[in-house]
Amino acid sequence: MSFPKFKTIHERAAKNKGGKAALAALLPAAKSASQLKRIGDDRYLAEMTKRIFCSGFVWKVIENKWPNFEQAFAGFEPAIVAAWPDEHFDVLMKDASIVRNYKKIVSVRENAWFVLDVAKEHGSFGQFIADWPASDITGLWAYLKKHGSRLGGNSGGYFLRFIGKDTFLLSQDVCACLVNHGVIDRHNPTSKRDLQTIQDCFNAWHQETGLSLAQLSRIAACSVG
Repeated sequence: MSFPKFKTIHERAAKNKGGKAALAALLPAAKSASQLKRIGDDRYLAEMTKRIFCSGFVWKVIENKWPNFEQAFAGFEPAIVAAWPDEHFDVLMKDASIVRNYKKIVSVRENAWFVLDVAKEHGSFGQFIADWPASDITGLWAYLKKHGSRLGGNSGGYFLRFIGKDTFLLSQDVCACLVNHGVIDRHNPTSKRDLQTIQDCFNAWHQETGLSLAQLSRIAACSVG
């Protein structure tokens, strides 16, 4: 399948944002593999948790309460959280300093188990994330959804973006860009076939431009409107 050249999309985004320099200032930077490996497993669990609690909620509220989350969840040390009995989550549900959503609170322990399992196999969760190829980022999304807790939908992608792994995001504007240029025909792509097509498209754009997936994604979003 042939894909549209990214040059036109890039030019449209620059025009929308007031020029190439203004657009360049908006582009995110992904971490290198060595940087991802150095991130502690506790920070991976913390970022998973933050993205899960931000989903369907006002992000600013979660950010303002985040020091309370850090304290309530023992700094997100996976081994500590994984060992908590069910009764401990009843205690957390009484803690008004955090957002008291029982299913999301329990997911922290489930993801602690997930992080520990991956770390046991790969040496650390960071090693696992760093080694996963960006050319199959949708495969990593699927892995997070299958083996983690509440990391489906956009939560897994946002987790990767905020932790620094190079990834594109299927935001409303990115999907609109893909539909406008005939890459996909629906604004809410969820099928394995659509996701593979999107991955192939971003891989082609990366080869064309040398830009990271995260940068391509932001530019695509900025080209809409």
